[in-house]
Amino acid sequence: MSKRTVRTALAALGVLTLALTGCASGDNGDAGGDGGSDAQTTLEKAQESGTITLAVASERPYSWVENGEPTGATIAMHEEIFSNLGIDDIKVEEVEWNSLIPGLNAGRWDVISAGMSILPDRCKQAAFGDPEIMYTTTLAVPKGNPQGLTDLDSVVKKGDVKLAVQSGAIEEGYAKELGIGDVTKVDSATAGLEAVQSGRADAFALTAVSLNWMTKDSDDLETTDAFVQEIDGVEQIGAGATVFRKEDKDLLEAYNKELAKITGDEKSYLDLVEPFGFTAENLPPADLTTDQLCSGDLG
Repeated sequence: MSKRTVRTALAALGVLTLALTGCASGDNGDAGGDGGSDAQTTLEKAQESGTITLAVASERPYSWVENGEPTGATIAMHEEIFSNLGIDDIKVEEVEWNSLIPGLNAGRWDVISAGMSILPDRCKQAAFGDPEIMYTTTLAVPKGNPQGLTDLDSVVKKGDVKLAVQSGAIEEGYAKELGIGDVTKVDSATAGLEAVQSGRADAFALTAVSLNWMTKDSDDLETTDAFVQEIDGVEQIGAGATVFRKEDKDLLEAYNKELAKITGDEKSYLDLVEPFGFTAENLPPADLTTDQLCSGDLG
């Protein structure tokens, strides 16, 4: 069992100053990758020290901290993968969603463990591992679903629905593409649910596995059936992955090799993620690639 340390980071974007780059994991003027010949890569440093730092955004059931211990589906996969790479001490930073990639590139952590969707704009900023979780979307609504909502298209049709989305999440992009005007941005899944509970929003859109997990014992919230959103007639394939700095090519390659052992065997995959509400439907198809998703080739 790996040792795990949790550190809570009050990570606002304004804190990510240029001074932080001098503390980047790569050192020697390099942010962790393929710098000068004398510079250690992030993988080499992690294997030598036995320690790696992951950032999470506290979205259940992907990755969060409970009673001082990190847990969730992506944490379970990362414990397995990094242990196989000789890295047993996993440190965790809890940060706001919008700070994940900026903090990664500033060297505040080594890897993002948040099940982040692979999107073209994000691929310009950081390097994504191979797909590891497939997504559908759902809406959290008040018990009884008084607005009769079924998906984001139903939000558009009704026209007077107050929708909450997590800032920076894929559902924010869906709402923008669909022209939904009355949108409240929140900084966490918990805040989105609270917005519905308080009446500040009629619905909160997020991945189905998250909202189903978070509302399963709720007395005042329920979720709609899961759906795959269409934009301009194209189904939006949602696939999440672990995120690395672009310089960390050796770490990315080593990670993908170990990940393939898990995603290539359904039982191995389910052994790790099923305790957190994931099923075989969340296992990415073998022919879906990060390159496809980064290029926006969803047809």
